[in-house]
Amino acid sequence: MIRVLGIETSCDETAASVVSLANDSKPEILSNIVLSQIGEHAAFGGVVPEIAARAHVEALDGIIEAALADSGVDLADIDAVAATAGPGLVGGLIVGLMTAKAVAAAAGKPLIAINHLEGHALTARLTGDLDFPYLLLLVSGGHTQIVRVAGVGDYQRWATTIDDALGEAFDKTAKMLGLPYPGGPNVEKAAVKGDASRFSFPRPMKGSAQPDFSFSGLKTAVRQAATAIAPLTEQEVCDICASFQAAVADAVTDRVARALARFREEFPDAGTPALVVAGGVAANRAIKQALEKICLEDGFRFVAPPLNLCTDNAAMIAWAGIEHLNSGVDDDNAFDFVPRSRWPLDTISTPVVGSGRRGAKA
Repeated sequence: MIRVLGIETSCDETAASVVSLANDSKPEILSNIVLSQIGEHAAFGGVVPEIAARAHVEALDGIIEAALADSGVDLADIDAVAATAGPGLVGGLIVGLMTAKAVAAAAGKPLIAINHLEGHALTARLTGDLDFPYLLLLVSGGHTQIVRVAGVGDYQRWATTIDDALGEAFDKTAKMLGLPYPGGPNVEKAAVKGDASRFSFPRPMKGSAQPDFSFSGLKTAVRQAATAIAPLTEQEVCDICASFQAAVADAVTDRVARALARFREEFPDAGTPALVVAGGVAANRAIKQALEKICLEDGFRFVAPPLNLCTDNAAMIAWAGIEHLNSGVDDDNAFDFVPRSRWPLDTISTPVVGSGRRGAKA
C-alpha cells in the first residue's frame, strides 16, 4: 500500500489530497479538498497573484488537516508528500512547496516536487484503465498543448500555442463582452442561447502545416465584431459567444486531427490508441463533443477525467507522486528544489515564443 499526500497551490485553488494504491487494485482518492478563491478575484476579472498567495498562506494548513482527517490516514502513515513546484504563480508555489518541505521534514517522509502539467498528464491513469503511450490535449487557462505521453517522465510536446492559451482567450472574450469571471463557463452558458452562424470568425491555423495553436487573432476578431455593433444586446452577446465557441471547436479539432494522424504513424501497434483531454477548458461541452466525434471517426478512444479532476486539484499531484515512486524517478534532491514559474513538461522541444509574450516557453 502506497499513500501520498498531495498539495496544490499553483494558481487560485488551495488544495490537499490523499491518494492510495494497493497491489493489484485500482487507485483510490481517500480525500480531495479544494478551496476556490474565485470570490476573492472576481472583482478584478482575473487572478491577482498577491491576493492568491496570501489566501494560500491563510488556508493551506487547515486544508491539509482536513485532507488527512477525511482520508482517515495519519501523517505517520503517509509514504511521501508531493507538491506542485511549477509552473504557476511563484508566490503560490512558494507557499505550497515550502509547506510540503516542512511537513515532509517534520514527519521524516520523502518529498516529491511535481510539475503541475505532469499532474494533468497522468490524471487519466488515476481515474481509468489507461496504458502508455497516449496522446494528451491539455487545455487550461495557462496552457494549450498536445503532448505525447510515453511513460512517467517521458513527454514530447507536439504542439503548443504561439500566443494566448485557450482558457485565456475565453476569459478575455468574456471580459470584452461584459460577462463575469470566470470567463469560460459564462461564455459557454451564453453560447447555448446564441446563433453560431451569426458571425464568421476565423479558424486560426486551420489547415496549416505548422502543428501549433493560435487564438490571439480570433480574440481580435471578437473585439472588432463587438465594437462594430456596440452597444450590445443580450442576444448579440450570446451570438458572439456561440460563434466564438464554434470557431474554437473547429480550430482545436483541426489541430488534434493532425496529431492523431502522427500518433498512428509513430505507434502503429498501439491497438486502440487514446486521446486524453485535461484542463479546465475540457469541461466545455461543445469542444468535448467535437473531439469525441473526431476520435470516433479516427478510431481513437476518447478519455476525459471527471471535471473536478480536470481543474486544479491535489489528487492529481498525489497520484503523480505515486507514479514517481513506482517508476523509480529520482526525487532525492526535492528538498533543494526551487519553485519555477515556468517549467516545460517537455524540456527538449524548442521553446515557442509568441508575439508580446514574456519569453514564454510553452
